[in-house]
Amino acid sequence: MRLILGSASPRRLELLAQIGVVPDAVLPPDINEDPLKGELPRPYCARIAKAKALAVESAPEDIVLCADTTVALGRRIMGKPADAGEAAAFLIALGGRRHSVITAIAVRRGAQIWTREVVSAVKMKRLSDAELNAYLASGDWKGKAGGYGIQGLAGAFIPWISGSFTAVMGLPVAEAAAMLATAGYPIWKEMP
Repeated sequence: MRLILGSASPRRLELLAQIGVVPDAVLPPDINEDPLKGELPRPYCARIAKAKALAVESAPEDIVLCADTTVALGRRIMGKPADAGEAAAFLIALGGRRHSVITAIAVRRGAQIWTREVVSAVKMKRLSDAELNAYLASGDWKGKAGGYGIQGLAGAFIPWISGSFTAVMGLPVAEAAAMLATAGYPIWKEMP
């Protein structure tokens, strides 16, 4: 049995390492992550996580762990911004408001698949022009849903969250550990 992480996110690898889990392989799947017409954020996120898990090639006894994180402002899905202009638009829209960060997890072993979504509420402060421009210039927004990562520079913009900090980072650790254990992965094995 191998544990395969189906993600290119270095944050997910770091979060797994915090609980002593080191995947045997990291195989990010290449799938279309475009939302369907009229798709709501939570079902979208769940669909993408499951599609990722199904797209990773594995042996029947292998365990595949995939996740997807989406920022939602009401019914609006804010994925990874294509450029600094889109990142700025996301950050301006999120400023001074509460939004949801949804992280869906999918764990697959053979034909069996387990899924779960974790929803956290996050408030971002309104950014001054200087803060916005400095943040955009840093490039820290690249590859991050909603154009920010709470664990980086943008942490200074987040005065309040209700939910899972690790889910906002990209992998709810408690839920991931429970799901891996359910799939038969020895999470709580004795340390050498």
